[in-house]
Amino acid sequence: MGTVGLSFGPPTSGQGFNVQQTVSQIVANLQSVETPWKNQLTQLQSQDAVYTSLGSDLSNLTNSMQSLTDFQGVLAQKQGSSSNTNVLQLTSASNSAVAGSHNITVNTLAATASFASSVVTNASDLVAGTMQFTIGGTPQTITILGGGETLAALSTQINAAGIGVTTNVLTDPSGSVLSIVSNTGGSAGNFSLSASVTDTGNANAPVIFSQGQAGVDASLKVDGVSITSASNTVTNAIPGVTFQLLSAPTTPSPVQVEITNNNTAVETAVQNFVTGYNQVMKDIKAQEGNNSSGQPQPLYGNPNLSMIQSQLQSAFSFQQSPLGGSINSITQLGVSANPDGTLAFNSSTLDGLLNSNYQGVVNFLQPGNGYTSFGANFTTALNNLGNSGPNGAVYLALQSNQATEQTLNTDITNENQTISVKQQQLTTELNQANYILQAIPQQLLALNETYSAVTGYNVQKY
Repeated sequence: MGTVGLSFGPPTSGQGFNVQQTVSQIVANLQSVETPWKNQLTQLQSQDAVYTSLGSDLSNLTNSMQSLTDFQGVLAQKQGSSSNTNVLQLTSASNSAVAGSHNITVNTLAATASFASSVVTNASDLVAGTMQFTIGGTPQTITILGGGETLAALSTQINAAGIGVTTNVLTDPSGSVLSIVSNTGGSAGNFSLSASVTDTGNANAPVIFSQGQAGVDASLKVDGVSITSASNTVTNAIPGVTFQLLSAPTTPSPVQVEITNNNTAVETAVQNFVTGYNQVMKDIKAQEGNNSSGQPQPLYGNPNLSMIQSQLQSAFSFQQSPLGGSINSITQLGVSANPDGTLAFNSSTLDGLLNSNYQGVVNFLQPGNGYTSFGANFTTALNNLGNSGPNGAVYLALQSNQATEQTLNTDITNENQTISVKQQQLTTELNQANYILQAIPQQLLALNETYSAVTGYNVQKY
């Protein structure tokens, strides 16, 4: 702590001293006790920034591993193909689908029942009358409102009635047509229509309704089993698989549908795991040595980093029990360790393994009965290292730092309060002292004048 001196010249000069400057010097000396606390606080906050970044990257690594260990993750994904996309197009294959080959023969396509009116030349013409629909054996009558409606208004009225059909007005250069389509596909959606409607704008000419097509179920064979479908979008033929019927050849022939595992998705997920692992290792490597200013990195020599690095490398080297399948090392999946501790990935190696032993890869990565999988072991290691409570190493390090930071902040706050009180006291006391110093010449002058008056002796005035 430095010293503070008062500069006020000769005592009888009345010069006094700079109170504000003197108090600031004293306060600065008092505040110097906080310097090591503040330095420690800055160091801890720098460590927090690194820990937070490391925790985020460990979280990303955890997510990449989760996609491989999740029973509904990428290892469950399926994809499919059709040998004749003019006849049948595969729409989707969900995780519940089972890899395999199927033969599908399309005999007929599904059709939805429909009716259409004759052409009404002028869109503004009003039509009048009644329409009786019989849907599912139940007759339902639509009476055209008022003195007549346009086809557009009649379409709105029928749709609002909710009787099981949907209408639209179709227009071309010849005029407008009211199209009526069943809301139910296939044979179950067939309906009849009896109408007595006239075009009041065209000398009450009759508006005739004719059936466009009857509702028909699609007919097809799946692996030799005959089935029907009310829609050309078929979802109930192969579990987990949806496909679209596009045409029914005159001479039906089998279309081969292949449901396969999604190798590409698995390879991408493993690459994401490798990328996440390498980022964590780069985080640790970045804390070795000094920063650009020549100062040690915030976590230089920190034992937590060594522990995280060691446990990740140990988890990577985990050898799975033979009970889990023929694959017992991640190196068999095309993942290898570089000399600097990062990983490399050969997707061709994994692709070949997926084609030859897909289930072995699943067993290696996902938890199973009677053995600990690589994926389960690695996930456990990550849970013990990341920023999730209560056991994550990064989480515990941040908690420890934050507890110390809270104590330091409390100490600094308390010290500042003490210094503030002292500052007020010093300001008051030094102002009084300064007033006294500045008043000395006047006091001496008054004393001399009193002495002269009493003695008649003229003393030199100050």
